[in-house]
Amino acid sequence: MSITQTIPDVAKVGPNRTIVGQHVVEIVSDSGEGAQKAGQSFGALSAKMGNGVWTVEIIPAEIQPPARSRAGASGIRIRVGSEKVTNMGDFADLVVALNEQVLYGRIAQNAYTEGTVILLENKWATSDIEAVRRDYAAALADFTAKGFRVIEIPMEVECLKFVADARKGKNMWVLGLLCHIYNRDLQKAEDQIRITFKKKSEKIFESNVELLRGGYNWAKENLDLAYEIPPRQDAGDQVVMNGNEAIALGTLAAGIELCAMYPITPATSVSHKLAECIENAGGIVHQAEDEIAAIGFAIGSSYAGKTAITVTSGPGLALKTEFIGLAVMAEVPLVIVDVQRGGPSTGLPTKVEQGDLLASLYGEAGDAPKIIIAPATIEECFQFVILARKLAEAFRTPVILLTDANLATGVSPFPRPKLNPDWLSAPIDQSRWKGDVKPFDWDPETGLSQRPIPGQKDGMYTLTGLAHDSRSKVAYEPEINQKSSEARSRKIAAVLQTLKPPKINGDDSGELLIVGWGSTKGAIEEAVDTARKLGLSVSSVHLHFLSPLEPGLEEIFSRFKKVMTVELNYSDTIGDPLITKKSRRYAQLAWLLRAHTLVDVDCFSNVFGQPINPSMVLNMIKDELINKN
Repeated sequence: MSITQTIPDVAKVGPNRTIVGQHVVEIVSDSGEGAQKAGQSFGALSAKMGNGVWTVEIIPAEIQPPARSRAGASGIRIRVGSEKVTNMGDFADLVVALNEQVLYGRIAQNAYTEGTVILLENKWATSDIEAVRRDYAAALADFTAKGFRVIEIPMEVECLKFVADARKGKNMWVLGLLCHIYNRDLQKAEDQIRITFKKKSEKIFESNVELLRGGYNWAKENLDLAYEIPPRQDAGDQVVMNGNEAIALGTLAAGIELCAMYPITPATSVSHKLAECIENAGGIVHQAEDEIAAIGFAIGSSYAGKTAITVTSGPGLALKTEFIGLAVMAEVPLVIVDVQRGGPSTGLPTKVEQGDLLASLYGEAGDAPKIIIAPATIEECFQFVILARKLAEAFRTPVILLTDANLATGVSPFPRPKLNPDWLSAPIDQSRWKGDVKPFDWDPETGLSQRPIPGQKDGMYTLTGLAHDSRSKVAYEPEINQKSSEARSRKIAAVLQTLKPPKINGDDSGELLIVGWGSTKGAIEEAVDTARKLGLSVSSVHLHFLSPLEPGLEEIFSRFKKVMTVELNYSDTIGDPLITKKSRRYAQLAWLLRAHTLVDVDCFSNVFGQPINPSMVLNMIKDELINKN
């Protein structure tokens, strides 16, 4: 049984509508049929009606895979609840599918279970192609045998009543269908459509509204599915966005006036959002000719006194490594956002992974210490850009912010931020530079130094990526290189002095401690909370600082019999061919924690390209605490 089916209980409200505490809904189709747009609209609408929401886009690896292919499933998952929702959940309660073949791709990913309701486009039953009719009939029998409840729906026929090309209208018709099933406010839905198609003509808007109403009315007249998901009691004033939008708005809130980037999946939409509004704040988005030029442009801006941000994904981070080394050596503040995806090389460009932790730590030549932080929620994507800018300027160093595809495209509401002038940088200091202060006048305790800004009288100095002394003079003497390396490293130790130990979710001691980072937080904590209700001795901590690591870890770990990380990157499984405890490769955070704490930290990880779900973590906890004992 999935966690989502155990809490909370359902109750009837009136003769035709059932109250549920939460539901997981999917829309799946071929690429290009607008399933994601429909799901995003449904998620945003639900959030605006006071529900907790989390969405996960289902994106095929190919840009345009063949139609009706099992590997080409495209769409979206929307989890809607009466409480705060922090992850995608387990099995889908209801699925709208525009053909039967794409469902097999999701079945292979264990997305559905016995009792899942499938609303299936039935046009394929009367296809002119015999093989299509045969495949459709076989799939229907197979789905029934698997315990799914299949309801065939004439989407094509109904959409053709409103538009000439049903393929371009089914998504809004499906949105209307879901609005009736889940009692969404139709006027609010129309308002959401206007937002979705704000750059389109009034005629297109009206056509989509007709489709919305058509789907709503058809469901009202023909379906016995009707649910009510009450709004959250503590919602308050909320905003709704995905992680990339949160990064963009956090950039504005931090007072950053320049974003230099090269388009790369899944990071590109950060620049799209910024391009809509950054000019209103006096800033610009610079689309460079490549990843190397983008970070070079950003470093130039930061050197001139305007700390910049550059946004990329794993392959782009690899291309930026030499310039990151320059920013470390020259001590230029810089904010780097890495929206992680599957790798290596081009890898899984549309899928989630947490594979860049060690690359961000050690990707540069030589010793290049830097600050690395990882938001765990969409709200933190907003907040951490502000934090990153402050840290970059205070410690005169690059700060890498690691998000991932799950956060980037997932939509969730969070409390509307109250803007604070303290988020912004101080005005550029153009007062006369004190002549006796060196451009790298490293404090022996902290490694920190004041930063001259170009234009300051008497503040001129040579910026170099070569080894240099405190006056920025190129120097190869052993003592000088040792001293400058110590100063750059000492800054990371100074950051550590400002941090507090991570909070423990659960008891302060016990049998098992799970350690996570990034977007896995919601699934881990839901699984741990469920396991604790079952009487299992398990707790969790979630790390936000990865360089430096948060303090107190050794002491926390010592209070648990076993410590394990849960991560979305590769690790070997003991017992597989040639894999022993000595030959095993560990997941990346586990590797780092083992080196840092000298504790025998174990790991549970995968590279399925999918966000981890609560039941997967729960099953691991049961295996560790019940089956192995």
